[in-house]
Amino acid sequence: MSRKLYIKTYGCQMNVYDSERMSEALGGQGYVPTDRPEEADMILLNTCHIREKAAEKVYSELGRLKHLKAEKPDLKIGVAGCVAQAEGEEIMRRQPLVDLVVGPQSYHRLPQMEARLGSGAKVLDTDMPEDDKFEGLKGRTKAKRGPTAFLTVQEGCDKFCSFCVVPYTRGAEQSRPADRIMAEARELVEAGVREITLLGQNVNAYHGHAGDLAGLVRDLAGIDGLDRIRYTTSHPNDMDDALIAAHGEVPELMPYLHLPVQSGSDRILKAMNRKHTAESYLAIVERLRAARPDLLLSGDFIVGFPGETDADFEDTLALVRAVGYGQAYSFKYSARPGTPAMERKGQVDEAVKSDRLARLQALLAEQQAAAQEAMVGREVTVLFEKAGRMPGQLVGKSGHLQAVHAEADAALIGTIAPVRIAAAAPNSLKGELLERV
Repeated sequence: MSRKLYIKTYGCQMNVYDSERMSEALGGQGYVPTDRPEEADMILLNTCHIREKAAEKVYSELGRLKHLKAEKPDLKIGVAGCVAQAEGEEIMRRQPLVDLVVGPQSYHRLPQMEARLGSGAKVLDTDMPEDDKFEGLKGRTKAKRGPTAFLTVQEGCDKFCSFCVVPYTRGAEQSRPADRIMAEARELVEAGVREITLLGQNVNAYHGHAGDLAGLVRDLAGIDGLDRIRYTTSHPNDMDDALIAAHGEVPELMPYLHLPVQSGSDRILKAMNRKHTAESYLAIVERLRAARPDLLLSGDFIVGFPGETDADFEDTLALVRAVGYGQAYSFKYSARPGTPAMERKGQVDEAVKSDRLARLQALLAEQQAAAQEAMVGREVTVLFEKAGRMPGQLVGKSGHLQAVHAEADAALIGTIAPVRIAAAAPNSLKGELLERV
């Protein structure tokens, strides 16, 4: 009789990918996925440590699971991911209901850990093993999949931005061998995937192919049935000539790029240890748009970094106006334990942070609205992914990663179809299906 596994995923796309692989690893132990925690024989919380109060959110969720453990004593509860890596022993100490703590570089050993749980032991594994976890994982499931998928190609970070915990929770930069990535991509396409997003903490620092990320993209584009390629998250310092050229030369590489800058102030960028300037970032944007004029850019911004003045914040607004983003993510600075920025003098008042964030988000929302409106009347291709909320409606993504809904037959799910954009809303576009040529 099969057992049921419930995984709650927090944070980034890499955690989504990791959750899929953890589910597959435990599938060999007889576990099948469920979306109902009350049905589960094992519950895993796959955590993220990037945002403020990440650990507190985990403890809060564990508190909500106490009644399930009381009702079902054999239920196994685990914490995985970056909070597990950072606070594994503390989690075990504070929450006796937790049976398993596993870091993001060790989850390929879940089958062995699960066997130890069966004998009544508690398991803590937050090592940074030298063995390749991906090599230790079995091949992807052959079951039918949706039309889009994530594929991790690079992990870890050597940049050591002063506000970020990733180098400490994910370890040093490592790139997967290109042949293994190609094999996994083919497995995904055989299972029905049409679009793959390549993932990495610094994905454009990928060096597992002789041609780096650009070479990998070109090889992936040759896979029959793989029609769309994306990658995230990139760092400005790793945006090389070959990758910029690929944006103009590889049709399968979609015209959307997430390129975080964090601040428009050179003084703050230096304090963040970003190792780029506002000017160098803008130069990269100019070269990218020369290669692919219709490129839609997304970015990340932190406001209220320690020592940020009004003038520094105005520099950020100026950079945003110069770039013109189609999408963006912006946050107030929050101190992460163990990071150099936590010890910096000049912590910014919360009210000032809130005011700056509101002003920045208003500008970014204005730019996003303009990008959405600019699509009206244009013909685009849409990869339809699922049924919409309204009867007879399908929802998918344009090449620019904009959500598009249109009246269409359900048979089009998993296919790419031409659509004319009829209307724009802040977060979606209304399309009208065109006759296929």
